[in-house]
Amino acid sequence: MAIRPYVLLSAAVSVDGRLDDASDGRLVLSNQRDLDRVDHERAAADAILVGASTVRRDNPRLLVTDAERRAGRIAAGKPEHPLKVTVTRTAELDDGLAFWHCGGEKLVFTVDGALPRARRALGALADVVSTGPVLDWPLLLDELGRRGVERLLVEGGGTIHTQLLARDLADELHLVVAPLLVGEPTAPKFLAPAPYPGGSTARMKLLEARPIGDVVLLRYAPKERS
Repeated sequence: MAIRPYVLLSAAVSVDGRLDDASDGRLVLSNQRDLDRVDHERAAADAILVGASTVRRDNPRLLVTDAERRAGRIAAGKPEHPLKVTVTRTAELDDGLAFWHCGGEKLVFTVDGALPRARRALGALADVVSTGPVLDWPLLLDELGRRGVERLLVEGGGTIHTQLLARDLADELHLVVAPLLVGEPTAPKFLAPAPYPGGSTARMKLLEARPIGDVVLLRYAPKERS
Protein backbone atom coordinates (compact mmCIF):
# COMPACT_ATOMS: atom_id res chain seq x y z
CA MET A 1 0.00 0.00 0.00
CA ALA A 2 1.42 3.39 -1.03
CA ILE A 3 2.11 5.96 1.65
CA ARG A 4 0.39 9.29 1.09
CA PRO A 5 2.63 12.31 0.65
CA TYR A 6 3.29 14.88 3.34
CA VAL A 7 0.96 17.72 2.37
CA LEU A 8 2.25 21.27 2.78
CA LEU A 9 -0.11 24.16 2.02
CA SER A 10 1.54 27.45 1.04
CA ALA A 11 -0.22 30.80 0.67
CA ALA A 12 0.46 34.52 0.90
CA VAL A 13 -2.37 36.77 2.04
CA SER A 14 -3.07 40.39 2.78
CA VAL A 15 -3.87 41.46 6.33
CA ASP A 16 -7.57 41.23 5.38
CA GLY A 17 -7.14 37.64 4.20
CA ARG A 18 -7.09 38.06 0.41
CA LEU A 19 -4.96 36.06 -2.01
CA ASP A 20 -5.16 38.72 -4.73
CA ASP A 21 -7.07 41.84 -5.67
CA ALA A 22 -9.90 42.05 -8.19
CA SER A 23 -7.86 43.55 -11.03
CA ASP A 24 -6.78 41.70 -14.19
CA GLY A 25 -3.14 41.79 -13.07
CA ARG A 26 -1.68 39.67 -10.31
CA LEU A 27 -1.09 41.30 -6.92
CA VAL A 28 2.36 40.39 -5.63
CA LEU A 29 2.05 39.82 -1.89
CA SER A 30 5.43 38.24 -1.11
CA ASN A 31 8.78 40.01 -1.21
CA GLN A 32 11.94 38.69 -2.88
CA ARG A 33 13.28 37.03 0.25
CA ASP A 34 10.05 35.15 0.77
CA LEU A 35 9.84 34.17 -2.89
CA ASP A 36 13.30 32.64 -2.47
CA ARG A 37 11.99 30.69 0.53
CA VAL A 38 9.14 29.39 -1.63
CA ASP A 39 11.65 28.38 -4.29
CA HIS A 40 13.45 26.37 -1.59
CA GLU A 41 10.16 24.63 -0.72
CA ARG A 42 9.57 23.85 -4.40
CA ALA A 43 13.03 22.33 -4.67
CA ALA A 44 12.28 20.12 -1.66
CA ALA A 45 8.94 18.92 -3.07
CA ASP A 46 8.26 15.93 -5.27
CA ALA A 47 5.13 17.56 -6.71
CA ILE A 48 3.45 20.97 -6.74
CA LEU A 49 -0.34 21.19 -6.94
CA VAL A 50 -2.61 24.09 -7.88
CA GLY A 51 -6.26 24.17 -8.87
CA ALA A 52 -7.28 24.59 -12.49
CA SER A 53 -8.76 28.02 -11.76
CA THR A 54 -5.32 29.14 -10.58
CA VAL A 55 -3.80 27.78 -13.78
CA ARG A 56 -6.32 29.75 -15.83
CA ARG A 57 -6.00 32.95 -13.82
CA ASP A 58 -2.26 33.09 -13.10
CA ASN A 59 -0.74 30.70 -15.66
CA PRO A 60 2.00 29.78 -13.16
CA ARG A 61 5.12 28.02 -14.37
CA LEU A 62 5.77 26.37 -10.97
CA LEU A 63 9.47 25.90 -11.61
CA VAL A 64 12.51 25.80 -9.34
CA THR A 65 14.25 29.02 -10.36
CA ASP A 66 17.58 28.67 -8.54
CA ALA A 67 20.16 26.81 -10.65
CA GLU A 68 21.98 25.34 -7.64
CA ARG A 69 18.74 23.93 -6.27
CA ARG A 70 17.92 22.37 -9.63
CA ALA A 71 21.40 20.88 -9.77
CA GLY A 72 20.93 19.52 -6.26
CA ARG A 73 17.73 17.78 -7.30
CA ILE A 74 19.47 16.19 -10.27
CA ALA A 75 22.41 15.08 -8.11
CA ALA A 76 19.91 13.43 -5.76
CA GLY A 77 18.44 11.46 -8.66
CA LYS A 78 15.30 13.59 -8.94
CA PRO A 79 13.90 15.41 -11.97
CA GLU A 80 15.11 18.99 -12.41
CA HIS A 81 11.64 20.28 -11.51
CA PRO A 82 8.87 18.70 -9.40
CA LEU A 83 5.87 17.06 -11.00
CA LYS A 84 3.18 19.67 -11.72
CA VAL A 85 -0.35 18.66 -10.70
CA THR A 86 -3.69 20.34 -11.23
CA VAL A 87 -7.26 19.43 -10.32
CA THR A 88 -10.38 20.14 -12.37
CA ARG A 89 -14.04 19.12 -12.29
CA THR A 90 -14.90 20.83 -15.59
CA ALA A 91 -11.84 20.13 -17.80
CA GLU A 92 -11.71 23.80 -18.77
CA LEU A 93 -8.05 23.52 -19.73
CA ASP A 94 -6.18 25.75 -22.15
CA ASP A 95 -3.37 23.81 -23.79
CA GLY A 96 -1.65 27.03 -24.86
CA LEU A 97 -0.75 28.17 -21.33
CA ALA A 98 2.89 28.15 -20.24
CA PHE A 99 1.99 25.79 -17.39
CA TRP A 100 1.94 22.90 -19.89
CA HIS A 101 5.06 23.83 -21.86
CA CYS A 102 7.82 24.19 -19.27
CA GLY A 103 9.26 22.07 -16.51
CA GLY A 104 8.87 18.33 -16.34
CA GLU A 105 5.89 16.00 -16.17
CA LYS A 106 2.31 17.16 -15.65
CA LEU A 107 -0.57 15.29 -14.06
CA VAL A 108 -4.27 16.24 -14.09
CA PHE A 109 -6.88 14.84 -11.72
CA THR A 110 -10.50 15.13 -12.78
CA VAL A 111 -13.85 13.31 -12.48
CA ASP A 112 -15.41 10.66 -14.72
CA GLY A 113 -17.71 13.08 -16.52
CA ALA A 114 -14.85 15.39 -17.53
CA LEU A 115 -12.21 12.76 -18.30
CA PRO A 116 -12.74 12.51 -22.09
CA ARG A 117 -12.80 16.30 -22.49
CA ALA A 118 -9.63 16.73 -20.43
CA ARG A 119 -7.77 14.14 -22.47
CA ARG A 120 -8.90 15.73 -25.73
CA ALA A 121 -7.85 19.18 -24.52
CA LEU A 122 -4.33 18.17 -23.47
CA GLY A 123 -3.37 15.21 -25.60
CA ALA A 124 0.19 14.21 -24.76
CA LEU A 125 0.88 17.30 -22.65
CA ALA A 126 -0.23 15.63 -19.40
CA ASP A 127 -1.32 12.37 -17.87
CA VAL A 128 -5.03 12.67 -16.98
CA VAL A 129 -6.58 10.54 -14.23
CA SER A 130 -10.13 10.40 -12.87
CA THR A 131 -10.85 9.96 -9.17
CA GLY A 132 -14.36 8.67 -9.91
CA PRO A 133 -17.75 10.38 -10.13
CA VAL A 134 -16.64 13.08 -7.69
CA LEU A 135 -13.29 14.57 -6.74
CA ASP A 136 -11.86 12.18 -4.15
CA TRP A 137 -8.97 13.79 -2.28
CA PRO A 138 -7.91 10.68 -0.34
CA LEU A 139 -7.79 8.70 -3.58
CA LEU A 140 -5.83 11.53 -5.23
CA LEU A 141 -3.24 11.48 -2.44
CA ASP A 142 -3.06 7.69 -2.60
CA GLU A 143 -2.35 7.90 -6.34
CA LEU A 144 0.39 10.49 -5.79
CA GLY A 145 1.93 8.22 -3.18
CA ARG A 146 1.78 5.32 -5.62
CA ARG A 147 3.70 7.47 -8.10
CA GLY A 148 6.46 8.09 -5.58
CA VAL A 149 5.43 11.55 -4.36
CA GLU A 150 6.57 11.85 -0.75
CA ARG A 151 6.22 15.62 -0.32
CA LEU A 152 3.41 17.60 -1.95
CA LEU A 153 3.50 21.41 -2.03
CA VAL A 154 0.03 22.92 -2.54
CA GLU A 155 0.10 26.51 -3.78
CA GLY A 156 -3.61 27.20 -4.10
CA GLY A 157 -6.01 28.54 -4.71
CA GLY A 158 -8.44 29.16 -1.92
CA THR A 159 -10.86 26.41 -2.91
CA ILE A 160 -8.10 23.81 -2.83
CA HIS A 161 -6.78 25.02 0.54
CA THR A 162 -10.31 25.01 1.95
CA GLN A 163 -11.03 21.46 0.82
CA LEU A 164 -7.79 20.01 2.16
CA LEU A 165 -8.08 21.77 5.52
CA ALA A 166 -11.75 20.85 5.88
CA ARG A 167 -10.92 17.18 5.21
CA ASP A 168 -8.00 17.28 7.68
CA LEU A 169 -5.56 16.24 4.94
CA ALA A 170 -2.97 19.01 5.36
CA ASP A 171 0.08 18.19 7.46
CA GLU A 172 1.55 21.70 7.49
CA LEU A 173 0.44 25.22 6.59
CA HIS A 174 2.77 28.05 5.61
CA LEU A 175 0.82 31.30 5.72
CA VAL A 176 2.65 34.50 4.80
CA VAL A 177 0.94 37.73 5.84
CA ALA A 178 1.79 40.81 3.77
CA PRO A 179 1.33 44.38 5.05
CA LEU A 180 -1.43 45.15 2.56
CA LEU A 181 -5.16 45.78 2.82
CA VAL A 182 -7.00 44.81 -0.35
CA GLY A 183 -10.46 45.87 0.76
CA GLU A 184 -12.28 44.61 -2.34
CA PRO A 185 -15.32 42.39 -1.72
CA THR A 186 -14.79 40.35 -4.90
CA ALA A 187 -11.09 39.69 -4.31
CA PRO A 188 -10.33 35.97 -3.77
CA LYS A 189 -10.20 34.85 -0.15
CA PHE A 190 -7.68 32.48 1.37
CA LEU A 191 -10.40 30.22 2.81
CA ALA A 192 -14.14 29.76 2.39
CA PRO A 193 -16.68 28.71 5.04
CA ALA A 194 -16.39 24.97 5.69
CA PRO A 195 -16.85 22.41 8.49
CA TYR A 196 -13.25 22.53 9.69
CA PRO A 197 -12.20 19.76 12.12
CA GLY A 198 -12.89 20.63 15.75
CA GLY A 199 -15.00 23.67 14.97
CA SER A 200 -14.24 27.29 15.74
CA THR A 201 -12.51 26.65 19.08
CA ALA A 202 -9.91 24.10 17.86
CA ARG A 203 -6.51 25.79 17.92
CA MET A 204 -3.83 24.63 15.49
CA LYS A 205 -0.30 24.16 16.81
CA LEU A 206 2.01 27.04 15.90
CA LEU A 207 5.35 25.71 14.69
CA GLU A 208 7.04 29.00 13.85
CA ALA A 209 6.43 32.75 13.48
CA ARG A 210 9.18 34.53 11.57
CA PRO A 211 9.50 37.97 9.99
CA ILE A 212 10.92 37.90 6.46
CA GLY A 213 11.50 41.52 5.57
CA ASP A 214 8.09 43.20 5.66
CA VAL A 215 6.07 39.94 5.65
CA VAL A 216 5.55 37.39 8.42
CA LEU A 217 5.68 33.62 7.95
CA LEU A 218 3.35 31.61 10.17
CA ARG A 219 3.85 27.82 10.18
CA TYR A 220 1.06 25.70 11.60
CA ALA A 221 0.39 21.98 12.11
CA PRO A 222 -3.32 21.74 11.15
CA LYS A 223 -3.75 18.18 12.37
CA GLU A 224 -2.45 19.06 15.85
CA ARG A 225 -5.46 20.83 17.31
CA SER A 226 -6.31 21.46 20.94
